[in-house]
Amino acid sequence: MTEQNDTSGRRSFLKKISLAGAMTLGIPEIVSAALITEKKADKVSLRANDIILFQGDSITDAKRKRTDLIFNSAQGMGSGYAFLAASELLSKHFNKDLKIYNRGVGGDKVYQLADRWEEDCMKLKPTVLSIHIGVNDHWHVKSKGYTGTIKTYRDDFKNLLDRTKQKNPDVRLIIGEPFGVAGIKGNYEVWDPAFKEFRVAAKEIADQYSAFFIPYQKVYDMAQKQAPGIYWTWDGVHPTMAGAQLMAQAWLTSIKG
Repeated sequence: MTEQNDTSGRRSFLKKISLAGAMTLGIPEIVSAALITEKKADKVSLRANDIILFQGDSITDAKRKRTDLIFNSAQGMGSGYAFLAASELLSKHFNKDLKIYNRGVGGDKVYQLADRWEEDCMKLKPTVLSIHIGVNDHWHVKSKGYTGTIKTYRDDFKNLLDRTKQKNPDVRLIIGEPFGVAGIKGNYEVWDPAFKEFRVAAKEIADQYSAFFIPYQKVYDMAQKQAPGIYWTWDGVHPTMAGAQLMAQAWLTSIKG
């Protein structure tokens, strides 16, 4: 497809969304609408025997059974977006012998990923590595006395990726944007405007390391035009069943074919 045709297609899609007005969109259409203006990034082509690792905090953890360390295990994958995305990959690419792991840990900040990186990443030798981290790096400053800054987040994240690339230079990276849904009563009812810096940093880091970037904030913002935030996350951060499906569909856009 030529660039001109691609641009025309985007305009046509946006026009349809605009004309739809109050028309209800399903999750695939919500994701497409959210991502249509995103700069095109190279998608991840899956290969035979790929080892796919999901890493992050509680959003990725999703109450997985942490003693179940076997690949492609339903209990070991938790009940969130990682489980749903992995299920789709395994059903669609049954001939590739994929091995998929979830090693997200609730409450983690980037430096805590680093503390367990040898065991929970390096030893698994992932060929595709997905990382979604950042909410706690900001929120724990406000709620738990953490003293990290946006510079800490940037430096820790880059050091982690440098360390990963040094041992595994061919790893294909996927980075998810930290997000927050405002207007939900509880811990995350009101978001500090400074949190935007963490979202910007995640995007810049993804670009620097040639990672596919998933703009979850934009996806959730678009979803809230269809249903209130409480439908997608129960507290502004942790997804409901619908929110997990929303994230899984957005994550799957990183995969080619």
